[in-house]
Amino acid sequence: MAGSGVRALRYWQEAGATDLLVNEGNPDVLPLLRANLAAPIATGAATLASNDANRAFFQCYIDDNYYDIVDVDGFGAPVPWLSTSLWAARLGGLVYLASTDGRTATGHLPEQSLRMYGARARSHPAAHEQGLRLMIGSLQQQAAVKGFGIAPVFSLFRGEVYRVMVRLTKGQKLRDHNYAYLAYCHDCGNYQVLPWHKIGQANCPHDGLPLTLSGPQWVGELHDRAYLGQMHAEAIQRDWSDVADWLTGAIEEAEMPPYFFKLGEIGKRGQMDIPKRDRLIAALRDRGFRASVSHVNREAFKTTADLQTCIAIAKTFGDSVS
Repeated sequence: MAGSGVRALRYWQEAGATDLLVNEGNPDVLPLLRANLAAPIATGAATLASNDANRAFFQCYIDDNYYDIVDVDGFGAPVPWLSTSLWAARLGGLVYLASTDGRTATGHLPEQSLRMYGARARSHPAAHEQGLRLMIGSLQQQAAVKGFGIAPVFSLFRGEVYRVMVRLTKGQKLRDHNYAYLAYCHDCGNYQVLPWHKIGQANCPHDGLPLTLSGPQWVGELHDRAYLGQMHAEAIQRDWSDVADWLTGAIEEAEMPPYFFKLGEIGKRGQMDIPKRDRLIAALRDRGFRASVSHVNREAFKTTADLQTCIAIAKTFGDSVS
């Protein structure tokens, strides 16, 4: 997982890490790692290992050697290391997951999603956000088995990469209101969160048609607003304007529903020009709905209003442009 060791070097140089266990399963890479990490190795801040990642995590547990952050970045989905990564994290510590397996998480390989996540991933307009939520939900379920809970710190989808960071907490936090199904109606385009006890009632309230269910998955908050606020302040201090802009949007969406609507869908279903995102968000807020951008798709938005209300509001603009 360490690759060339650049990320481990940044943890030491930029984050001030004092105890790094740098594990790379390919022993042929070790000479390069030793060269790139020569400085932290010399100070005793870094230790190299070339084990299967699961073995490395279990060894931390055996040695009572728990880390503030466990960064899991292998090929494809992180599922093979979800359970074992928790054994290496201290209580209150962070587990940081990466995935590049978008096809499984977005419903293009539903049988594989069942095998990997123990969930049925289905294809729908907000499927990339679903990829983040499947990762969080799977880690949450594994933590619950051990009697722990997790709390998302932040989630990121960029290009084809999914990243989620969660904090390991006391107490089993697996609940019906945060680990459930996302239901989508292909006919009317609306979503709803479907708790476990309502699975047998999976019909659309708008048209009565059967719903497409994805999950189970995390349906709670994607980010910790307070933590992102601290990150935003630091981004401003460092003059990282692009990062600050991204964090502003992430803070807005943190407590929004677990899906989004695409602007193109508004135009298509309303048979009109695509409305301006920010104007539509402002109009929804003026009418008492919660609304925000979506960091997953800049041509989409999140809201507590249903799709038909969004279309009706967009039609009042008259001068919408594509």
